[in-house]
Amino acid sequence: MSTHTARLVAPHGAAAVHGHPSAVHDGSPAPAPPPPLPPLPRSRTAFPPERTSPPGPSGADGRIAPATSGARPTAADGQHFRSVLGRFATGVVAITALDPVTGEPCGLAANSFTSVSLDPPLVAFCVAHTSTSWPRLKSAGRLCVNVLAEDHEQVSRQLAAKGGDKFAGIAWHFSPGGSPVVEGALAWIDCTVESELVAGDHIIVVARVHDLDVHADEGPLVFYRGGYGRFHA
Repeated sequence: MSTHTARLVAPHGAAAVHGHPSAVHDGSPAPAPPPPLPPLPRSRTAFPPERTSPPGPSGADGRIAPATSGARPTAADGQHFRSVLGRFATGVVAITALDPVTGEPCGLAANSFTSVSLDPPLVAFCVAHTSTSWPRLKSAGRLCVNVLAEDHEQVSRQLAAKGGDKFAGIAWHFSPGGSPVVEGALAWIDCTVESELVAGDHIIVVARVHDLDVHADEGPLVFYRGGYGRFHA
């Protein structure tokens, strides 16, 4: 049985992608170490633990007590929340449709996407309350989820931007359901909105899958700590 080593290429550039608590700066203080050893290669599945302060003393049961010295940010600190959750690497999808009023393609970029159920086939993604693209997509009835490839950084940036012609210079064709499939997308998923759930400053959208297929066989576009990167196996 063969094994494969994977590495996540360092991300670059910040971007506003729907549903991701990303962070550009990492303010975690580091303790004064001895002269550093040569760095080990980073893998996709193992990231080194980080600590902002020394651990407390061990209790009678052997467990390490929490550190008590120094103030530690809480979940209510938005920047800290984004910094911590930004360490969860994700892919990026483009949610697309045809605007029923203008007949033009519309869409948004999201990285909060997941499969939900096999029976019935359901997927889910999150969009911000402030999104001006989501009302247009929802009114279209049929949607297409495009799994973006590693060379689709500009596509993601365009779809994540506010205003303007988001599909300018982007090649696409129709899915069987009549929604735009971005040229070179790794996969496409035709779906309709099943339900919506308001969750804080976002909306969780559950969609029923009607058709799907693999479209290309390249590496995925990765979003990590507020920047784009590539996954190499």
